[in-house]
Amino acid sequence: MFKKDPLQIIAFQSYGTNTHFYLRGRALEDETIDLQQKGLFKLLINTYKRFESDEVKHIELNLRLPNDKVVKVKTDAHGYFKSEETFDNLQDLTNDEGWLQIVASYNDVNIKRKITNDNRFPAEILIPSKSVAFGVISDIDDTIIHTGVASFLKWRVLINTFFKGAFKRIPLEGAAEFYHMLHKGRSGGNANPIFYVSHSPWNLYRYLEFFLKTNNFPKGPILLRSMNSIFKRKKASEKPEKQKEIINILKMYPDLNFILIGDSGEHDADIYIEIAELFPKRILAIYLRSVDHKEKMLRVKGIFESYKTTPALLVNSSKEAIDHARESGFIQ
Repeated sequence: MFKKDPLQIIAFQSYGTNTHFYLRGRALEDETIDLQQKGLFKLLINTYKRFESDEVKHIELNLRLPNDKVVKVKTDAHGYFKSEETFDNLQDLTNDEGWLQIVASYNDVNIKRKITNDNRFPAEILIPSKSVAFGVISDIDDTIIHTGVASFLKWRVLINTFFKGAFKRIPLEGAAEFYHMLHKGRSGGNANPIFYVSHSPWNLYRYLEFFLKTNNFPKGPILLRSMNSIFKRKKASEKPEKQKEIINILKMYPDLNFILIGDSGEHDADIYIEIAELFPKRILAIYLRSVDHKEKMLRVKGIFESYKTTPALLVNSSKEAIDHARESGFIQ
């Protein structure tokens, strides 16, 4: 008889408002993935574990706030949970950077399985203060980390994801510095919120979280998608998950303007311009990092040349984006 793995809860850094509590996460068996492990065989084992995760389905969890208020939520058939509640004055419970600290736990303490971490799992919701100047929504793939999404048959994506540890992935030059400048804003102490979006599945959440932390990017919600949505056939009129998530953020903060950052490799130009048209005057600037793909670059240049509503720049380096952001009064 095989020994069963202990249970854990992975809460995804989420976002909310003074009255809107919004948290997502997943209940899983603990596969003991070490993101710092080296060696090809160990990397393959870790990759297998990330995608072959054993979910804990239809189980009740407790989400405890700093004031000891408990929100109850139940996982679905894939172990995911999503909690949306209305409260008063959540901002009073946040730290200086606007993070609401929560403790997630399994509701049934008599469950016949070992639970790691003494059944206490950290969770955080970002609630931007009223003093922030703007928000930033950034793509991850080929915007701050080289993945090769523009490569032929996506072969570089497979190599970079499956055969490289998160500690070995090199961020694109100057990206972390630029994001810290945006986070601090023109005053140098704004704590402007940064939201990271990606087409990657939630299975890679801890991998990407580790990469961002290791390479000193500002902390922010990391918004991915489920494996089911990747393989699900979409209707022609259906928008990409990333686009839906960005629209959700803009609707969550109707009084906040945003800067959008992406790359010229996939569909960021189309998505960002469509969003700027949907939310006129709320997109302060669009920065797209150039990728090494001539046809895609020419297409994006053509789109930007005919688009005049929002400042939209195709940049070859972080310095170009920093210079424009400084001239525009976004940063010091």
